[in-house]
Amino acid sequence: MLSFESLLQALRATVGVANVLTDGDLCAWEQDWRKRERGKALAVVRPASTLEVAEVVKACALAGVSIVPQGGNTGMVVGSTPDASGTQVVLSLQRMNQVRVLDEANLTITVEAGCVLQTVQDTCEKAGFLFPLSLASEGTCTIGGNLGTNAGGTQVVRYGNTRELCLGLEVVTAQGDIWNGLSGLRKDNTGYDLRHLFIGSEGTLGVITAATMRLYPMPAAQLTSFAALPSLEAAGFAGLAHRF
Repeated sequence: MLSFESLLQALRATVGVANVLTDGDLCAWEQDWRKRERGKALAVVRPASTLEVAEVVKACALAGVSIVPQGGNTGMVVGSTPDASGTQVVLSLQRMNQVRVLDEANLTITVEAGCVLQTVQDTCEKAGFLFPLSLASEGTCTIGGNLGTNAGGTQVVRYGNTRELCLGLEVVTAQGDIWNGLSGLRKDNTGYDLRHLFIGSEGTLGVITAATMRLYPMPAAQLTSFAALPSLEAAGFAGLAHRF
């Protein structure tokens, strides 16, 4: 089993000395954004590719060190914050932020896990398409985190949770193997649908490194309505009246 120092040396050899952070102010990674919890990481590791993620996972597994995957660190449940032991590695995917391909014919976009949600929205809009996932932290949160938490957002009733928008995944497993399931097929009945295991698992089963997401044509028109009601009870009755 690797010692902590040997592990740090292996991590530096994999991602570069500048991307293994152990000193200085690491609160951006060690503290949840609402400042409720603050942990202490052995290191913050910032890989730039799926191969680097795989090597980091293998090294941590060999050392018996647990990993805390982290995207934009905007979660509400402290799921991406390390504990106070100083023995966990925070795996930040923020450097893996590229849009790999936008397939206009298939209405899909393939992006890396650290790609910021608003970047995906803007890229699609410029090409004339809609990526409907939208939430308050969209300028900071990442696609990997959205998938890891199966985020809902403001248009969940019409378009579904992030799970419904995902057609394929690329994942590094807990052993450091790379599973490439980046398929843009709508109908794929070729065995187990492993992507659904990883979506919503919050990094407990593997590290999502890229995803192929579903796009829609831009709406031809938008309509905003406002309803003023005297009480919460009246809102409930109004909803029932609308249904029937």
